Amino acid sequence: MLSGEGMPTSAAEAARCRHLVVLGSTGSIGRSTLEVVRHFPDRLRVVGLAAHRNWPLLAEQCREFRPTWAVLADASVLPQVDRQAFPPTTELRVGPDALVELACAPGVDMVVASIVGSAGLHSAWAALEAGKTLALANKETLVVAGPLILELARNRGARLLPVDSEHSALFHLLEGRDRRDVARLILTASGGPFRGKRASELRAVTPEQALQHPTWQMGPKITIDSATLMNKALEVIEARWLFDIPADRLEVLIHPESMVHALVEWADGSVLAHLSPPDMRLPIQAALLYPERPPGPARRVNWQKLGPLHFEPPDVETFPALTLGYEAAQRGGTCGAVLNAANEAAVERFLAGDLAFLDIPRCCRAVLEVHPYEPRPSLDRLLALDRWARQEVSRWTHAHLHPIP
Repeated sequence: MLSGEGMPTSAAEAARCRHLVVLGSTGSIGRSTLEVVRHFPDRLRVVGLAAHRNWPLLAEQCREFRPTWAVLADASVLPQVDRQAFPPTTELRVGPDALVELACAPGVDMVVASIVGSAGLHSAWAALEAGKTLALANKETLVVAGPLILELARNRGARLLPVDSEHSALFHLLEGRDRRDVARLILTASGGPFRGKRASELRAVTPEQALQHPTWQMGPKITIDSATLMNKALEVIEARWLFDIPADRLEVLIHPESMVHALVEWADGSVLAHLSPPDMRLPIQAALLYPERPPGPARRVNWQKLGPLHFEPPDVETFPALTLGYEAAQRGGTCGAVLNAANEAAVERFLAGDLAFLDIPRCCRAVLEVHPYEPRPSLDRLLALDRWARQEVSRWTHAHLHPIP
C-alpha cells in the first residue's frame, strides 16, 4: 500500500508555500527539480540543498535560491571548497551525518530524494522517520528496504510520492481506484541504446557506447542500468512494494518513443495509459504540488506531430537483468538489497574498464545465487549484505578477469 495514500490534502494546505530540501541537487533530477521551483516561486521555497562533491555547482545554486542549509556529503572535498562562493546566509555542512540532519530538519515540508544508489537510503529513512513528505526519485531505497520503508511511513504518518516517471504515472492512474480490480501494472522502457541488438553484438561494448541513451539525459550509473535493462528490473521491485502488488502481475514493455510511461490493465480487460513527452519536470512537479496540476514548465504533447507508438516484449535472453528483477521481486527479503549492491559495484567496474558489459548481469546473478537469503531482514542486516555483495563483486571480477576487447 502506498504510504500516505488517501491522506486528506486541504485547499489551504495545497495552496501554501512548501519548504523543500533537495538531496542530490547537482544531479539530473535535482537540477530538474530546481527548474520546477523557478516556475513556482510563490508555491515552492528551497530551504536546503545537498550534493555529493560538486561544490561549485552547489554554491551557484545556493546563490540563486538562498537556502538556510547546504550540505556536501563527501567531507574529503572540503579543503577544495571556497566558502566565499556560498552566500553568508547559508550554513554549509559536510559529511553523511549532515545529510541525515538536513532530511529531518524542522520547518521542512518535503524532501526530494534524488541521490543515486543505496547511498540515499539513510537520508530517505530520516525524512520519513521525521514525518516529512518524501518525493522519492531514489528507487534503490524501496529496492533495498521496501517493506521496512513503507512500514516506517505508515507508523510516522509520512507521505511518500513517487518521482520516477513510470511510478508517478502508475500512482496517478491508480489513485482513488480499488486495487482488487487491477489485472496488471505495465511499466514501459525505452530499450536503451542497444534495443534490437543480440548478445553477440554486445561483447565489445564500451562505456562510451553504453552511455549514449537515445531518449533521456541521466547520470552515468542510471544510463548504464538503462542499457542493461537493470533500471527496469529495479523499477519492477520498486513497484512491487510501492503498490503492494505481486510480481506476477507486473509487466515490462519496450516502448522506444518513451511517450507512454505506464499502463494499468483492469480485470474487465480495459486499459488506462499515462502519456506525456519524456520530460522529468512533469512527474517532479506532480509530486511537489500534489494533488494540484497547474500549468508548469514541462513539454506538452503535440498531437498534430505525434507519430506511431510502438510496443514490443523485452528480449530477456540478451538482457537477462530484467529476469533478475522479477526473481528478486518474487522472493523479497534480502534479494533486492543484494541485487542492487551487486549491480552498483558491477557498473562501477564496467565504467572503470574492469568488467565487460555482458558480465554485469552475470556477476549480479552469481552474487544473488550464493547470498545468505533471509525472508524478513532488519535494516542492519540489509546494510551488512549490501557491503557483503560489493565485496563479492570484487572477488568475482578478479576470478573472471580478462582483457576487455
